[in-house]
Amino acid sequence: MPAPDNKCDAVIIGGGFYGVAIAIYLAKQRGLKRIVLVECEKALLRRASYNNQARVHNGYHYPRSFTTAYRSRVNLPRFVRDWPDAVKQDFTKLYAIARRNSKVTAKQFERFCREIGAKIQPADPTLRALFEPRLIEEIFLVEEYAFDSMKLASWAERELKECGVQIRLETCVTDILKGQNDSLCVATKPNHGVDELISCRYVFNCTYSGLNQFKGDFPGTRTGLKQEITEMALMRVPPSLQGLGITVMDGPFFSLMPFPSRGLHTLSHVRYTPHLHWNDQKGIDPYQKLKQYAQETRVDRMVRDVGRYVPAILDSIHIDSLFEVKTILVKNEGDDGRPILFEKHPELPGCYSVLGGKIDNIYDVLEKLDVDVFV
Repeated sequence: MPAPDNKCDAVIIGGGFYGVAIAIYLAKQRGLKRIVLVECEKALLRRASYNNQARVHNGYHYPRSFTTAYRSRVNLPRFVRDWPDAVKQDFTKLYAIARRNSKVTAKQFERFCREIGAKIQPADPTLRALFEPRLIEEIFLVEEYAFDSMKLASWAERELKECGVQIRLETCVTDILKGQNDSLCVATKPNHGVDELISCRYVFNCTYSGLNQFKGDFPGTRTGLKQEITEMALMRVPPSLQGLGITVMDGPFFSLMPFPSRGLHTLSHVRYTPHLHWNDQKGIDPYQKLKQYAQETRVDRMVRDVGRYVPAILDSIHIDSLFEVKTILVKNEGDDGRPILFEKHPELPGCYSVLGGKIDNIYDVLEKLDVDVFV
């Protein structure tokens, strides 16, 4: 192995919200002085951190996964406290239970909300009038928020600069290797410039869909992953739906959520949002698959089906669609749970792989790191 070009304490691979938050945590809470963050894109928080529903969960979405729901309830107030400027709270959030094909009834949903301590109350008649009563059993007013990823990106840039974290944008990591004297080495390839070999004690693989795409000595994750190419439709909604977030559940249904960074709403549908899926494996680069995919919108089908439940959506305008790779743990496909993936790789001491299905999962990751020793 050639001599490293650079030495540092930790390399963070991936400049999404998780990679950024871990870099800041290591600098501020654990005292690491030399940290390098590597990101393929031209800016931070531009992939999965941006191309999603922008929902800060409060547990309501997971009646079939109590653990996920409860952790969301615990984490939401912490997230609002830590990133108040990036959280949009000034909208009305509704959860509606379908009369047919729902995996929970209205009574079951109410009981579930009581069990996790989530606020819930029947919606007033004005809000109920938005829904087709023949298809909807009950409508509840809840507390749930959205986040602005662009404001989170601005926070990230300020904090990383203050912490002295070195940022390598438009740079990909190709290999993770065993170094000398218990060190690790990370091989980087910038879009412009010279390849670099960085020696470090710790590596945090926070590449989301790219977790298993490294060469060298990296063994891959032990946890099975499934990849999906998904479409989030960005809509300009009519006045009657402005200031609202709507979720109809629990089964083959949909969500309409504010998307603060564009001043629009995302429309997602369980049947039409996922376009393509496959089991993750080395050598099949999810981002290449996304680039090669035709990315033809299914928004007409989404709107047509959603319009049966909420007729006003038929007056919305499709502005754009966000296509992205979504990564989920195979073991949670049945219950829709969103636990974190947090793996230490025994073959590479000091190397971690991290994945969270929700933005508020970051606290679960940091709690795991709290018990580790960094020297």
